[in-house]
Amino acid sequence: MRSVTSPGNSKGSSRPWWAAAVVLLLIGAGFLAVGIAASGEPLAGPAAAPQVSPQVSLPADGNTTPSTTPPAVVARSAPVALRIPAIDVSVSLSTLGLNPDNTVQVPTKFQEPGWYRLGPAPGQVGSAVILGHVDDKAGPAVFYRLKSLRAGDKVEVSLASGLVVHFVVTKVATYLKAQFPARLVYASRGYSALQLVTCGGQFDTHAGSYLSNVVVYTTLVSTTPSTG
Repeated sequence: MRSVTSPGNSKGSSRPWWAAAVVLLLIGAGFLAVGIAASGEPLAGPAAAPQVSPQVSLPADGNTTPSTTPPAVVARSAPVALRIPAIDVSVSLSTLGLNPDNTVQVPTKFQEPGWYRLGPAPGQVGSAVILGHVDDKAGPAVFYRLKSLRAGDKVEVSLASGLVVHFVVTKVATYLKAQFPARLVYASRGYSALQLVTCGGQFDTHAGSYLSNVVVYTTLVSTTPSTG
């Protein structure tokens, strides 16, 4: 479907608002995990970078907040372009939602990643997610080198508002699609995060798809006006 409608509150319900929110989050995370694992697609998934970036410290599971005071978050604005200097990526972005069966849409263009628009925008508090293809029958796609990123590499996202939000990579992980950690990737951690998702690991020639997903975890470090 093109959008998600939140269910209304029933009159006389005694359930706290936060309980309903938790239920919706868990349901959404379940849909996302199923969608990415069962898509059957070979999903992959210029302003100068700031010279000084705050040091961030995340544990191996990527669950806690940065050790320094996080930068101010920005108002919601659709991301229009993505730049990852370390792997020579500089591309426009599409928008993604859910299919009619509640699986996550995948980008229609192999050289253009997509932002999951039903979650936060990059720079907002929460986990923004951008998905892209790793390859196709013609060869490497936009996120072919995503797995080579390392902690400290920079990721820049240009917003429709004219701002550029700057992130730093904190962790790169590979998960079997059957064990995709949807909550870790999509749930909020109380600060501005951006996850980049693609396919990876072993390729199943019979199914025609990869058995794993590569996830790059990042955290917001600064914002600057666009120079374009």
